[in-house]
Amino acid sequence: MKLTDEQTRKLNTYIIEATGLKSFQVEHTVELLQEGATVPFIARYRKEYTGELDEVQIRTVEEQFAYFCELEERKVTVLKSIDEQGKLTPELRERIESSRQKTEVEDLYLPYKPKRRTKATIARERGLEPLADIIAAQELSAGTPEEAALLFVDPDKEVPDAAAALEGAGHILAERLSDDADARAMVRRLTGEQGIMTSRVATEFKEQVTKFEMYYDFQEPLKAIPSHRMLAMRRGEKESVLFLSITAPVEQILAGLKSRLILRRSSIFTPLLERVAEDAYKRLIAPSIEVELRLESKERADEAAITVFARNLRELLLAPPAGGKRVLGIDPGFRTGSKLAAVDATGRFLEHVTVYPHIGEGRIPQAKQDLLRLVETHDIEMIAVGNGTAGREMEIFVKETLAGVGKHLPVVSVSEAGASVYSASEIAREEFPELDLTVRGAISIARRLQDPLGELVKVDPKSIGVGQYQHDVNQAMLKKSLDGVVESCVNYVGVDLNTASWALLSYVSGVGPSLAKAITRYRDENGSFESRKALLKVPRFGVKAFEQAAGFLRIRGGKHPLDNSAVHPERYALVEAMAADLKISLAQLMNDAVRVAEIDLKRYVTGEVGLPTLNDIVAELKKPGRDPRSQFQTVAFRDDIREIGDLKEGMILQGAVTNVTAFGAFVDIGVHQDGLVHISHLANRYIKDPNDAVRAGQIVKVKVLSADPQRKRIALSIKEAEQGGKTAN
Repeated sequence: MKLTDEQTRKLNTYIIEATGLKSFQVEHTVELLQEGATVPFIARYRKEYTGELDEVQIRTVEEQFAYFCELEERKVTVLKSIDEQGKLTPELRERIESSRQKTEVEDLYLPYKPKRRTKATIARERGLEPLADIIAAQELSAGTPEEAALLFVDPDKEVPDAAAALEGAGHILAERLSDDADARAMVRRLTGEQGIMTSRVATEFKEQVTKFEMYYDFQEPLKAIPSHRMLAMRRGEKESVLFLSITAPVEQILAGLKSRLILRRSSIFTPLLERVAEDAYKRLIAPSIEVELRLESKERADEAAITVFARNLRELLLAPPAGGKRVLGIDPGFRTGSKLAAVDATGRFLEHVTVYPHIGEGRIPQAKQDLLRLVETHDIEMIAVGNGTAGREMEIFVKETLAGVGKHLPVVSVSEAGASVYSASEIAREEFPELDLTVRGAISIARRLQDPLGELVKVDPKSIGVGQYQHDVNQAMLKKSLDGVVESCVNYVGVDLNTASWALLSYVSGVGPSLAKAITRYRDENGSFESRKALLKVPRFGVKAFEQAAGFLRIRGGKHPLDNSAVHPERYALVEAMAADLKISLAQLMNDAVRVAEIDLKRYVTGEVGLPTLNDIVAELKKPGRDPRSQFQTVAFRDDIREIGDLKEGMILQGAVTNVTAFGAFVDIGVHQDGLVHISHLANRYIKDPNDAVRAGQIVKVKVLSADPQRKRIALSIKEAEQGGKTAN
């Protein structure tokens, strides 16, 4: 949306009030966004221009900008519609134009919005609007309402008597009250602040045990209900197990509506108007406001759930990589066998074989032979075993087989979440058109160990298994948020231009799927890129895309030393000047922390380049191309613990956090079923947000509180493991 100067001024004021940011930060960030700059690019390479806003703040400005544009476009539509009806007054125009919320605009538009045929519409058609005006004026203090209504009795218009006339006039007045923006705002506020969300079980499920049992007879203040409970109850309603409703402070609301409607206590119409207020609320306002508030509570729950999902996804994507190791990936299985796939240090597929070590003693010798042959032939350095069906059994088999010949390679359990989705995807078919789905899965498992980020970007984030109720939340909002997380992670780590898949390249700032495929096609046809500048030879890869992408792409061993760093090409001349001032070459300066420390940064400050950018450059020069992710670690599952039935209360075990939710964290302890550490058992201190105590992918020590094989439920405690971990075995 192209904004006018007046709209731009309003936008800046709107976002400043919503975010608390400074005026220049908002103005400059919006300017960059409108020019097509990406969030990672702005956060990394335009720090001076935005006052060092981080990605979260920039995305907030982006979201507020989008909301403002939608709001302004809606105002234009509403104003045009009312104006065409000849009912747009200067006061109404001013009120609509000054509105800051879509809800307020819709409330103001409601009286003028085309409606289906209502009781009030029919009453107007019968000529009862003048009677409604008489009643609303409340100027008669003598006589009866029936006497006032006699003039409007007309059997030809289906108004047979005074009672029918009063009823019709009441419908008109009820609709007027329902359409009053201030009245609706009052009802919305009181219901939102004091309303109670109520859940009841459907009759046919009363005697049944379901996963929604705790909500069979449940109440909680609407404004306080946590995201996971709101989404759980809505799912129960969707599955027809529960009935949900909002209980409002009816007496207080009716008092407020009556005070708005009844101007004179001495009027003969006071009792009628009291009934009108009650009818307007119960028939028109309450159902509408309940729908709105349920939608708002759903949106809040969605936002909270998506925030948790996004945080977990970020931790998983930024999990420490094992790096350039030759890996044997194993997709385990019982009856169908386990697929073994070897990949080299760059992830290139080498060979695969299927073994059957779990369906009969006669198959074990051949399985051992095939496993050892692959390990020897391809000089395997690490083994990645999927954590699905037969995962623990396969892990033990591999360890015992290697130990039998004196080999002790790291055997790592790797999450299979989403591997089957990748195996059947277009990306997998493009990579390995001749291979079976399960073999593709084994390759993916191997690559996940080498570089989780590079492999997981090929999978729909919803399928990675770190969310909760991901299929219940707003899918467009979820996709936008998760895509933002993937984009942020990819650009934070940086991408090897000569080895990255098109899926990984597509998340690089300014690239996208189309250009990513163009890059890989060019690479396949012309060989490896020798410099970042060579990107400009790729068809349709223009100057703007180069500006946005270049700093996030790495070229190892390229022509220019800085091409393997996060220093943007637009600053190469500056860094070369630094090296010249020190009288050394650029290659000598890089990775020499002593010489880098000699640089007087203040000498290089200009109107365009400030200390924030210079500090980033210095950090890169000290460790060019450094992977910012943590050091690789593996979880050590106990070999004697393979199933839930092997667990005993009081055991102290090591595990890996797989998912963090609003009520706790799930931990994989190697028994095919994650255990739950409730929020109250995360730490020896009060925890409001589980993310303050643990993160997805973290290796933790847990104590088994209980294990129920039948219900597949495991209760764990980090708090008690820390207390008793020194003495427990």
